[in-house]
Amino acid sequence: QPQLVESGGGLVQPGGSLRLSCTSSRFTLNYHAIGWFRQVPGKEREGVSCISTGDGRTYYADSVKGRFTISRDNAKNTVHLQMNTLRPEDTAVYYCAAVFAIPFCTGNANEYNRWGQGTQVAVSS
Repeated sequence: QPQLVESGGGLVQPGGSLRLSCTSSRFTLNYHAIGWFRQVPGKEREGVSCISTGDGRTYYADSVKGRFTISRDNAKNTVHLQMNTLRPEDTAVYYCAAVFAIPFCTGNANEYNRWGQGTQVAVSS
């Protein structure tokens, strides 16, 4: 059983929206910094966004600023990534990841030690 489970991926037209969700049945996400990453074949995994513990400060890659929003739903032990105004270059497998009690999260995948199996996002007309 994976430590994190992503959902919400799919096929959407350019300009459309998707909301990804990341949850766990094994640990409490609120005690962990949660990051979203994406990867396309032949390229390195890219940090998209993250949300820290504590005051919940957030990070966004320049390529998604103003279009993506990360948020926590602690009642449901879930972190969402709302993706608006999607572009074909957003097409990738999206992964969520967690690391315990990081007050200043970053988009560096090496900081995270728990990963989901990914969900495919395809943006195409």
